[in-house]
Amino acid sequence: MANASATTVETKAWGGGRSPFNVSYGKMMMWFFLLSDAFTFGAFLISYGTKRFFSAVWPDPNHVFHAFPFMGHANLPLVFVSLMTFILIASSVTMVLAVHAGHYGDKQGVIKWMLWTIVGGIAFLSCQAWEWTHLGHLTGGLWGTFTDPDTPRSMYEGFFNTNAAEYAAATPEQLTEATHSFFNFFFTITGFHGFHVASGVAFLTVILINTVNGTYHNRGHYEMIEKVGLYWHFVDLVWVFVFTCFYLL
Repeated sequence: MANASATTVETKAWGGGRSPFNVSYGKMMMWFFLLSDAFTFGAFLISYGTKRFFSAVWPDPNHVFHAFPFMGHANLPLVFVSLMTFILIASSVTMVLAVHAGHYGDKQGVIKWMLWTIVGGIAFLSCQAWEWTHLGHLTGGLWGTFTDPDTPRSMYEGFFNTNAAEYAAATPEQLTEATHSFFNFFFTITGFHGFHVASGVAFLTVILINTVNGTYHNRGHYEMIEKVGLYWHFVDLVWVFVFTCFYLL
């Protein structure tokens, strides 16, 4: 009898349907997508870590990322990227509040917190655009630069801790290769992450419009808010790893 009961339960669990394991098809597919995306980001970061580990010398983030908008030549290591990180994490909080409002069918609450989440995403992208512009125009650091070993040392020495022993011992070839690799990885990985943030802002905007039009209210649930919320939290979580690898280690 017990065996028959267990068989029945197992058949129901693996029987498919719209909500296997009490999770909707759409939400499960979102989890699968995020898992595959995590592998992509993981591959990028592992490649970056491997390259850095086997390099004799590497640019110092405190020297590369020390500028702040409208602060002239003030030396503020990692302050601006810390602000960027705070903005993105704050947008994750407002996303949680939007999902919470959706659970209670609070349409106005969803609209309010979705709006703040979109503002946070746009603010983060604006900060990233400024950082890229600054690196490219003022320091010469762009994707594909520093390929010539004969590049004058004055062009890249500002990216390194010149008091470190490994800098003094490094050859011009090692210094230019490290600078070249650093910026290639930086623009590739932060660009890929920025693309995810921009896509998230687009998704949030579409869903906000649907919310305003009452699409989810008429359906009787706000599950779509949860699904885009999963995506947004994933983007925030990935940034924590990117921030740690590029700016702290």
